[in-house]
Amino acid sequence: MQSRYAKIPGLLQKCAFGTEIAPRLARNALQFKRNGGTTMQRLTLVLGTLALATHAFAAWDVNVVQSNSTLAFPVTLITVPYVVQTNPVPQISFLTSIATPNPLIVGPAAGFSIGNFTAVYTVSDPTNTQPALNGFNLVITGFVFGSAQIGWSKQVFRRSDGQLLWQGNGVIQGAAAGGTDGAFALNIPVTLAVLASDVVVHEVFQIARGNDNDPFSFAGLTLVEQDWTVVPEPASLMALAAGLGSLRRRLRRC
Repeated sequence: MQSRYAKIPGLLQKCAFGTEIAPRLARNALQFKRNGGTTMQRLTLVLGTLALATHAFAAWDVNVVQSNSTLAFPVTLITVPYVVQTNPVPQISFLTSIATPNPLIVGPAAGFSIGNFTAVYTVSDPTNTQPALNGFNLVITGFVFGSAQIGWSKQVFRRSDGQLLWQGNGVIQGAAAGGTDGAFALNIPVTLAVLASDVVVHEVFQIARGNDNDPFSFAGLTLVEQDWTVVPEPASLMALAAGLGSLRRRLRRC
């Protein structure tokens, strides 16, 4: 007589999301049962299968509206490339170290005294299935020496009504300007004022050599990254548990 557990792959394959991932992991659950796993352990594995399959087919929508820079003098327009990740959470990385035609560096060797970088992007949940955004980790890397400095400001708004969710700013300075010479890597945790699923982000960086007569005064912005965070959604886990219960009852009738 065919084991009722043998029906699991077929049942999962009939799920809306079960085109590839769910059947494959379900077969792993069946093999786990044959190798001596208990019913509860096997069902727990299937629950993990459902969660993985659901998240595999859901993604955020990230749209970079602006990512450019200007260096001077002479005035030179710069394009800053970026990398976007949309699943499981939004991640946006502006690769300022490989901007073209010049990286974002000011100083005697670079031939520029000042510069700026402006980025604007949006994040939204087109399927209305993702847990809400609650913040992000802001990563800024670069280097400053002498009188050089890098200033930054950032604002996050909710797109639906324009509410300001967070704003911040800061300055990284070389030793002659009151800071510390060398490379830096900032990791700034940010919490939004309220949860949101549709945001627009504005950020501006200003780079200045400071003292044009100092050959050891220079600065560079090498990376600007935002790793977004979300609120775990108990409702999703409850829905998965309910679906698992239905699956178990169906197996019992087989």
